[in-house]
Amino acid sequence: MKILIVIPARFKSSRLPGKPLKKINGKELIIRVLEACKPLINKNIKMIVATDNKKIFDLVNYLKFQALMTSKGCLTGTDRVAEVSKKIKADIYVNVQGDEPLIFFDDIKKIIEAKKKFPKHISCGYCNLKNDESADNKNIPKIVINKKSELLYISRSAIPSFKEKKDKRLKFLKQVCIYGFNRNDLNLFSSFKKKTFLEKYEDIEILRFLENGKKIKMVKLSSSSYAVDTFDDIKKVEKIFKKLDK
Repeated sequence: MKILIVIPARFKSSRLPGKPLKKINGKELIIRVLEACKPLINKNIKMIVATDNKKIFDLVNYLKFQALMTSKGCLTGTDRVAEVSKKIKADIYVNVQGDEPLIFFDDIKKIIEAKKKFPKHISCGYCNLKNDESADNKNIPKIVINKKSELLYISRSAIPSFKEKKDKRLKFLKQVCIYGFNRNDLNLFSSFKKKTFLEKYEDIEILRFLENGKKIKMVKLSSSSYAVDTFDDIKKVEKIFKKLDK
């Protein structure tokens, strides 16, 4: 089975312009993500960066990784992965967001295995919200799932919400942005030439699948990953890397 890890890397992030090239302790964010994924690479698992920016493309190639130029008109990272799927054939495409430098390669393997086991589902990662993270942080998508670990809804708002007093025993769950797709999934996704209603207003791309009746299997990950969305996130991740390097 051929598996392709695709790392979308868009230069013009609205919250942190030029994000893939921002340095984490002296090393570009996109390179940190590539190095986190690298232990998985073998004869059946390949990896590529999908970008719309020549500087990112040149840096990735200079450091002996593979990159592909994709359209500046891609609506989301998953649209960028869909564009790659039209050029490179694989049985499973794994979308690893280019802003997750602390991602564990074992978590990527879990997403791959879930997609193999549930081929008609999209597979997507999640974990508990950390103690230093707020459910009210709009940069963190929160999820609710059913007893089959299928996604019921995902939102930047704090879900579930409370009619009365908040129950402190509740553990909020957050999305970890690793997805597993096949080519048919990606063809469905890219067949829509604009964002769907909820996808647009929440600014969460996986809602395009949910709004069109596609089931999403949520996979519990061990990840302690932090997505980098702001300059404060860079500082937080740098501190974690300093501890890991000791």
